[in-house]
Amino acid sequence: MTLTPPPFDPELAAALETIKDLVPRGLTMDDIPAMRQGPGIALLAQLDLTMDGFFEVEDRLVPGPAGEPEVSLLICRPAAPTTAAPLPVIYHVHGGGMIVGNNRVGVDAPLAWAREVGAVVVSVEYRLAPEHPHPAPVEDVYAGLLWTAAHADEIGGDAERIVLAGASAGGGLTAALALLTRDRKGPRPIGQMLLCPMLDDRNDTPSAHQMAGRGVWDRTANETGWTALLGERRGGAGVSEYAAPTRAEDLSGLPPAFWTWGRRRRSGTRSSRTRRGCGRRVGSRSCMCGPGGFHGFDGFAPQAAVSRECREAHVRWVRRLLGE
Repeated sequence: MTLTPPPFDPELAAALETIKDLVPRGLTMDDIPAMRQGPGIALLAQLDLTMDGFFEVEDRLVPGPAGEPEVSLLICRPAAPTTAAPLPVIYHVHGGGMIVGNNRVGVDAPLAWAREVGAVVVSVEYRLAPEHPHPAPVEDVYAGLLWTAAHADEIGGDAERIVLAGASAGGGLTAALALLTRDRKGPRPIGQMLLCPMLDDRNDTPSAHQMAGRGVWDRTANETGWTALLGERRGGAGVSEYAAPTRAEDLSGLPPAFWTWGRRRRSGTRSSRTRRGCGRRVGSRSCMCGPGGFHGFDGFAPQAAVSRECREAHVRWVRRLLGE
């Protein structure tokens, strides 16, 4: 089996060249403090979360897991909704490799969907690894979901129409959250949007080796993120499915999922096999592979044709999910 990767899409390759110094390849544990202080995080303060006044924006602290700190939620709701009825809720989990980021990271994507369909966005902040390894991140995310469902009416939302969404680490935590809330008989989301999700701690698929030293989140960076989350348990037996969702054996009773990834990505490929091998009906599932894409390509190169196609597909899927 060849490990030679196919070429990047030309538009994406050009974009990657311009950002290569902002997103270092070969990320190690020693690089985490500097990455947390990098220019990308600083730029988040300049985001117009109101989307030109479309949303009212609120930060709120809500109860965290038992005995743990409060969880910060960013709540964005339409300032002038077109209906008095409760609105669907997009519950967003930010990316950052499990090691960086806050509830502003990547929130522009669900805000764009919410503007199209008329929805409330709740973006959750969670404790980061390695200072806070598993299960701290997913437990924070679950605590935020519990509050969102219980207080949906306060924010103009419908607790029966919550869509989970996340990219990269947020995509992995979104998939883990769907498993966790199913097993704890918690809130029942109607769908999950998994964008280039971080799903598999083993880091050993052919595409993981293909992407070593390439793109935005290469094999070394991926190993760093998983090691930060799991420590010496990474890649070994007994890793929880609530940490690495591809470890799950039973995928029944989960909400419909939409996945996007660049090329034949490592986690998505194994997760697809897992779902087929489950032998149970999982529910409707849609997949979109960005041909010639790198990890998170649609966020780093939003002007590229393949990125625009992805964004349009996201909105179409959310509309179908909501019955529009």
